[in-house]
Amino acid sequence: MKKMNFFSTINEPVWKELEELSRVCRGDIIKMTTIAGSGHPGGSMSSIDIYLTIFYFANITPENYNAPERDRIVVSHGHTSPGIYSVLARLGFVDREDLLVSFRRLYSPFEGHIERHIPGVEWTTGNLGQGLSAGCGFALAAKLKNLNYHTFVLMSDAEQAKGQVGEARRFAKKFNLNDITVLIDYNHFQISGRVEDIMPVNIKENYIADGWKVIEVSGHNHKAIYEAVKKAISDKTSPYVIICETTIGKGVSFMENNARYHGQSLTREECKNALKELGIEDDIDFLIKNKDRKIKYYNKLEIPQPKIKTGKPRLYKETTDPRVVFGDVIEDIAKLNPPNTIAVFDCDLMDSVKTNKFAKILPQNFFEAGVSEHTTATISGALSINGIITVWADFGVFAIDEVFNQLRLNDINNTNLKIFATHLGYNVGPDGKTHHCIDYLGVLRNLFGFKVVIPGDPNQTDHIVRYVLNQPGNWVIGVGRTKLPIIKDDSGKIFFDEDYKFEYGKMDLIRDGDACVVFTLGAMLSKAIEAYNELSNQGIKIKIYNLSSPFAIDPGIIKESAKTGLVITYEDHIAHTGIGSIIAQMIAEGNINTRFIKVGIEQYGGSDEPDALYRKYGLDPQYLIKKIKENL
Repeated sequence: MKKMNFFSTINEPVWKELEELSRVCRGDIIKMTTIAGSGHPGGSMSSIDIYLTIFYFANITPENYNAPERDRIVVSHGHTSPGIYSVLARLGFVDREDLLVSFRRLYSPFEGHIERHIPGVEWTTGNLGQGLSAGCGFALAAKLKNLNYHTFVLMSDAEQAKGQVGEARRFAKKFNLNDITVLIDYNHFQISGRVEDIMPVNIKENYIADGWKVIEVSGHNHKAIYEAVKKAISDKTSPYVIICETTIGKGVSFMENNARYHGQSLTREECKNALKELGIEDDIDFLIKNKDRKIKYYNKLEIPQPKIKTGKPRLYKETTDPRVVFGDVIEDIAKLNPPNTIAVFDCDLMDSVKTNKFAKILPQNFFEAGVSEHTTATISGALSINGIITVWADFGVFAIDEVFNQLRLNDINNTNLKIFATHLGYNVGPDGKTHHCIDYLGVLRNLFGFKVVIPGDPNQTDHIVRYVLNQPGNWVIGVGRTKLPIIKDDSGKIFFDEDYKFEYGKMDLIRDGDACVVFTLGAMLSKAIEAYNELSNQGIKIKIYNLSSPFAIDPGIIKESAKTGLVITYEDHIAHTGIGSIIAQMIAEGNINTRFIKVGIEQYGGSDEPDALYRKYGLDPQYLIKKIKENL
């Protein structure tokens, strides 16, 4: 039987079926949260009629849940997982008994907040306020790839207070994402009490102010929800929000309008009474006896990662800004590839981060989001799992420090985002301490799936950018603000020339010596070479390694380096969280015997040219020379 959609002729038995599904889903919500001893039953029960209406009529089924033209359904308030999971179980996406007995258990696929490896779940959520941004990413993918699907974003009322929601609203309107429909569960309660008391928000007026069209309906009337959605998806002139008036704990009298049940499961006695009121069989004891049954696991969705033509590396012979190199590379790639393969995001910094050339060549693939870093981090992440190479260029303090939570959720969602983070370290210079991104490695080390590369000069930057854009997963390429000299070998030959091949994890031996080993990266590589040259004139030969892959350091090289008796890390980064801490940990865990010194940032810096800051704060070549000679 062909599935009905939002333009089918619907007769009365369908509404009766949906009413019955809502009733039994509410029973499932109570059962799974009671067995688990935790969860969020109240909001799940207020949202259930919305969830059922959307999943029942949207173009998504247990058979096509991974098809390119399926409708995308993003549930922003992921704590209502009992509601979503119960709908998916009743509609045949997942096994119902597996769900009821294993919800929130360690060896279960059904975690406390929704996970995208579950069929029918597009985006792992739980951190409120990010769902609309993810929906924008999915809607952008439809435009760029010319796919005919609709994106639904299901949200809570309380999360409308978050600034990221406003950023996403404005982004959707600016870029005419008129195939987005938001449905808000307006039950007036959050965990600490009434929404109006915790943080009043003019939800309707905010959407109207940002150019959206608004419909208000009862969130417990399937037909009213259906008609509102039909109107929204028929109108291609605007994104829509449907504000659904609901009751928390709907269906069980003692749970209704009670904030306690936002995030608290029922006692066994309460469960018994609730199921009786719903007319649902109380088979909790039977289900508990089957808690140890073998649970089916679901494979993670395959993330399409297209391969693109990256062109031949350019060869730079003069001191050059790595940001300019990045701009040159993405200009090359824009010219070499079809427009539906790549997108670039900017946050009002196109001249600084050099995305302007790309914007001129492929304006339809360039997304200027303004000062909206939080939504940009999520939108770009969501777009990246839809077969489009996605690049976001921004200052490090914005693209790393400011949006850590968004990057963390991208990591959990296994996105394919490529971040070009500029203005790292004291190298930012006169912009001052607010803009010196000095803990980028320390922050990113906490994200299990992110890879980081820090080029040592303009030519290595070129090789790295071309390499990274053809790799799956999340990557950060980090550079400073100033021009860097071209790194050459001892004979004067350009080190990162046309024959150089970047390999993630490869440590480049830049200079050889036996007095000690200096591990460095980024803008400090040329400073280390200055120290090498002066020490060589004094008869002291040091070894220098370029650690362009700071999260993939070869332990064998560390062990071999220790034989010199002195290992030094030299970085434009907080000393106790960067490569100094990484190598110190490797030395300690490897039981390696050597003297070890960290040379790096120890405090916030002031405003001046980078070399002045390096001199003042002990990062210039003379200070490195001093530390080496003191410890030989």
